[in-house]
Amino acid sequence: MTLLEHLPPELPGPEAQRLFHGRGQCYPGLNHLTLDWLAPALLVTQFGPVSEAERQALVAELNLWWQQLGGEPPALVWQDRSQSPAHTTLVQGSLPSPHWVSEGGLWFELNLLKGQNHGLFLDMAAGRQWVRAHSQGRRVLNLFAYTCAFSVFAKAGGAQEVVNLDMSKPALNQGQRNHAKNGLEAGVRYLGHDLFKTFGKLRKLGPYDMVVVDPPSFQQGSFIATKDYPRLLRRLAELMVPGGEALLCLNAPELGLDFLKEQIAEHAPELRFVERLANPPVFRERDPQRGLKVLRYRKSVSG
Repeated sequence: MTLLEHLPPELPGPEAQRLFHGRGQCYPGLNHLTLDWLAPALLVTQFGPVSEAERQALVAELNLWWQQLGGEPPALVWQDRSQSPAHTTLVQGSLPSPHWVSEGGLWFELNLLKGQNHGLFLDMAAGRQWVRAHSQGRRVLNLFAYTCAFSVFAKAGGAQEVVNLDMSKPALNQGQRNHAKNGLEAGVRYLGHDLFKTFGKLRKLGPYDMVVVDPPSFQQGSFIATKDYPRLLRRLAELMVPGGEALLCLNAPELGLDFLKEQIAEHAPELRFVERLANPPVFRERDPQRGLKVLRYRKSVSG
């Protein structure tokens, strides 16, 4: 099986998007590869061993596909996550500095050659769209904000105020640049703190009409889902207005939907399940339990 037969029949448009998702285990022989379009660059990520000959063949395949569709060879970045720490290489072409990509008509800064995560998680696109569509006039709390993409979408949707919290101040600084680039700076706070030491301050700044919880699944010293999600959920309802909404996310393949729903039922009984948001179609999973889980909950009016 070759990657070429699974690539789109036309060149991608300007918006950031995943083009191929082998990680969903739906493409035998290619389960260790993903391909993202982050204009003007293609990003290949490998999650398992790839020989140098295989890598060269894949690069040639991508260039052939691009040329067949009428384009000049794009910039190409290769990230190897089969080793730790991940190793990233610019294989061909050049990257702009700074590097801005768009999603939903909004702009986000990327750092493709620095670290494992580049600044925008493409599988969360539907969650960001939902936040944009439901933020009008609302006060939003964005936990584990990273580079504040949810916050940018909330402000674009008319949010009155957004509070972003993340332990990484460099990530929040990048988030401030994202807001500035989009002209959405007013009414946004950035708290570079440990969540579990900051509930008092968050409570004083609240309550909130919407809370977004998008933690890392396992990050030593920051958040371990099996241990820390229950701790968070026990305090969550006190931050929300009656009838307020929570978007609760989990991206741990080893933890299914039932884990999160059971934790919410036990530790945040004031919250009522509304729906699971569908992931973008390209993120197809052979086992949907292993993919990104984005659950929408509402706090009961009497709670």
